[in-house]
Amino acid sequence: MKAQVGFLSLAEELQFYILSFLTCRDILRCTSVCKALRQTYTSSSELQYIIELSGQRLLPVPNAVDHTSISKRLQLLRDKAHAWFKFNLHSFETVSLPEELSSVHTFVADGHLCSWEADEHSAVIFPILPKPSRRQVKRDWSPGTLCSAPHATNLDVFMDPAQNLLAVVYAVPGGPLQSDETVYIDLRALDGDSVHPQAAGRTLILSELLGFNTNYVKLKGFEKHIALLRRQHGTPIALGTSSDRMWQLQIWDWQNSTASNCVLSDTFLDLHYEVDISFLGNNRLLVVTDNLKLYLIEDMSQTPQLLAYFLLPFTLPNLECLPMDDIQHSSEPQMQVPQMMYTSDPKNRLLCITSSSRTQVFIISTRIFFDLDGMAGAMPIPWTCWGPSNTRIFRHADPCSVHVSGNRVLQAFPVHEPYPIHTEYILHLMDFSPLAVANRRGLGRVVKELSTIATDAPRESLTTSLPYVEVVLDRKFGSDVSELDDIWADKDRIYLLNANWERGDETCVLCDTPQSRWLEVVDV
Repeated sequence: MKAQVGFLSLAEELQFYILSFLTCRDILRCTSVCKALRQTYTSSSELQYIIELSGQRLLPVPNAVDHTSISKRLQLLRDKAHAWFKFNLHSFETVSLPEELSSVHTFVADGHLCSWEADEHSAVIFPILPKPSRRQVKRDWSPGTLCSAPHATNLDVFMDPAQNLLAVVYAVPGGPLQSDETVYIDLRALDGDSVHPQAAGRTLILSELLGFNTNYVKLKGFEKHIALLRRQHGTPIALGTSSDRMWQLQIWDWQNSTASNCVLSDTFLDLHYEVDISFLGNNRLLVVTDNLKLYLIEDMSQTPQLLAYFLLPFTLPNLECLPMDDIQHSSEPQMQVPQMMYTSDPKNRLLCITSSSRTQVFIISTRIFFDLDGMAGAMPIPWTCWGPSNTRIFRHADPCSVHVSGNRVLQAFPVHEPYPIHTEYILHLMDFSPLAVANRRGLGRVVKELSTIATDAPRESLTTSLPYVEVVLDRKFGSDVSELDDIWADKDRIYLLNANWERGDETCVLCDTPQSRWLEVVDV
């Protein structure tokens, strides 16, 4: 009779190899079976690295080449997570912005500042304190050069430095009425004026939308997808009431075809509410109106498939979905860049939805949009069944800036002081990843208790409980002549956009543009 060979009698390297095929949850379960398996785990940097990536809600980048040892990578990963709890907000480098760069359409993407001026039909992109190994794109489009078509009106601009992509949506008049305009989307390389080398063609083909309102256009993109959101002019229902309006969303796989039948449309009645979208990875799209509708967008030849319908506890006026822009792109870049070893997991990261005034902020874990557990279909899912444990809602008396990167939230909270002359802000960093408690190493505050906010309905409140670790930073922003305009964060840096409104000996509080603007760049 042959002797049976148990798992623990196998060579240690073979045990590591077998356990590495398990899910993170199963690996951790094995560590609680016996001391021997616990010792196997603690002596394996490979297994700990798998758990660390999962606990920080990260994914390894496929086919990435790195000659650094696993133990060193593990330590670097942990140290980087800890650094977010102790960075010095008083230590920064300043980047002065050109005086003509006064547009509200300003954002930071892939280490670049991107801005476009709707009224002037101009745009600019430049690297922010670039590191030698990083890609750099520097362009300045003067008025009239974003689009070569005569008499064209630029409606929106989408810049993606990670893919070297510039997309411009514009309208060309075709008759005496505004509704006679024809709309086009051109795809070009950011670092040149030629057609993007990976694009299926220069111009995307749009579906017809009668009565198109050129004052409301949003162009968004993620990896191979580009989406155009637009709406019709309203038709008054009754004098002094809201308008019945139709919105339309069209999505393209811009690398494979200029045409698309992937179109959604619907109507909404209230003038005070908007519609926005957010890509959740490569095959899911969230449409946000007075509710959340989740769609599958795998096939551009078909209408998106409704997967789930989530009800919100209340509707946000003039809502906005903040971009999820920190996920590594899979397409081949056009310039040499340092290889990323890991990237955010789109199934386990954060989505931020705000009102246009930024006084109400929804932080939502995207895991709810992937772990449907039989909730799929057109039947609405009540807020109480999905919301409280998967969200945190913040309500502020004054507008605040907020940015989401992966599972971290950087938010400027108004400082409440008696009889303030001006509003001051203080930054809060929040880490919602499961390993934040371990990686903080005693810093910050663990927030597990419920938080409750008042709603607009009389004597009603709303409670949410998504746990996080919070660090309140020791620097205030805002004065009688300057203010914190916006904030961004990526995996290495924090960017703080400041504005000075002083005019000589006076302060111009009613001016449309500040005297000067500058970025403060904080390395983490």
